[in-house]
Amino acid sequence: MANWLMTLGGAALAMLALRDVFHTLWHPTRHGGLSRRVMTLAWYLSSSFGRRRAVGLAGPLGMVTVVVLWAVTVILGWALMYWPHMPGGFSFAAGLSPADYTGFVDAVYLSIVTMATLGLGDIAPADGWLRVLGPIEAVVGFALLTATVTWVLGIYPALTRRRAVALRIHQLRRCGLDERTLSTPQAAAVLQGLAADLAHVCVDFRQYAESYYFHDGDEPTSLAATIPYLDDLAERTPHPAEPQAALARALLRVCLDDLAVTLDERFLHTGGTTRHVLDRYAHDHGRAART
Repeated sequence: MANWLMTLGGAALAMLALRDVFHTLWHPTRHGGLSRRVMTLAWYLSSSFGRRRAVGLAGPLGMVTVVVLWAVTVILGWALMYWPHMPGGFSFAAGLSPADYTGFVDAVYLSIVTMATLGLGDIAPADGWLRVLGPIEAVVGFALLTATVTWVLGIYPALTRRRAVALRIHQLRRCGLDERTLSTPQAAAVLQGLAADLAHVCVDFRQYAESYYFHDGDEPTSLAATIPYLDDLAERTPHPAEPQAALARALLRVCLDDLAVTLDERFLHTGGTTRHVLDRYAHDHGRAART
């Protein structure tokens, strides 16, 4: 009875890891419990050092830590399923004494070899259900590797889009626009383009929540540093008589509000206004808030 309880415990541990993988990578919220806690902890630990290099490593190191924890949890879960049935449920290569392979370390070794699909063949499942369980772990290991690559390939394009938007805002600030210029149809077209870009960034924060914990070191490519200017720009843009300009101003305002809601609901939890949330976002990423 105890052996089967341990087996069920190992299955529960493995399912816990797979559930977190699913919620992080494939669920619409894209933010599993483990990844949320690890990324948040890495972010605030690195921020406490007060060095830009440490903060810049928070995102990459956090992702590596999450992947390692996924793999370790799956390995330990399957090892707990194997261990109670060793050595009787397994066959051993010639020259190996089954009595020497009864420990938990041996089960962990078997789990690592199976998950990595090495196929060494020195220890192989013999019982019918164990012969099914082993290949399932191999499939899970392959899926985990593929999912990790997909995760990385999804995060970095999202960061590129965010930094491109920040650079456009920085360039707009360097132009030194006055109220007369902001009332022109040309300015309305630029603001509409920025509103569309902000919508993409908002979606990225929702689908790739881990991207929040990547620090942008250069101010021109830091959305946290440039977004307060865009908020100020939306506030001081005069109410134009032309419908296109009026629509551009209203659309930019709505996009900024939606971005603030996303940042506050998922990361900051201030319950404040758009201005307060964006200032808090800037401060959280080491940028000076507006005075």
